[in-house]
Amino acid sequence: MSLLIDTDAFCKLGAANLLADAVDALGLTMPQCARLPALPRMLRKGGLRKRFGNSACDALQPLADSLPSLPRPDDAWLEKLTRVSDIDPGEAQMYAVAATGSMLVLSGDKRALRALAGVQGLSGALAGRVVVLEAILIVLCESLGVDVVRGRIQLAALNDIMLCVCFSPGNPDPHTALLAYYGELVSEVGSLVLWSPLGGDRT
Repeated sequence: MSLLIDTDAFCKLGAANLLADAVDALGLTMPQCARLPALPRMLRKGGLRKRFGNSACDALQPLADSLPSLPRPDDAWLEKLTRVSDIDPGEAQMYAVAATGSMLVLSGDKRALRALAGVQGLSGALAGRVVVLEAILIVLCESLGVDVVRGRIQLAALNDIMLCVCFSPGNPDPHTALLAYYGELVSEVGSLVLWSPLGGDRT
């Protein structure tokens, strides 16, 4: 596998019917992806159904079931990550796996991202391999067109302030807004070097 997808990114891009496009934009295929172990259960019951609705979760269930669960994480990295209060157990497992491999991580969890820079050695281990929602949506706006992305993103935008602002009916230029949000996040995550959506700067 080459891409680890966190639950937030899976649900928001999946609900928008943009997940396969996002994976393709990264030069990968769905069989090369893995998800968090708890995702299928979370789609069947709990908070995700309240956030995205029963229909969206039911539609995402087969896709979640088809993806392999991420492999066993490295114990040393997992121990470091589980000590950080802003990184939940699932995210800790995912980043512990990514830190010892060459996989990309597709993440929508900004709180965890801000906390990663404080974990000794992790920024270097993950440099250029963390793909945030803003970055992949910048690329999708360029490849699919802003109107297509705007049309698909509405359900996900109900659960994300950034998406709501960027793709609001009154905003004629979501691409520029996404670039601004991405630049702000780059500053917030400190030493953690994010995957860049900017042409030749992509890793």
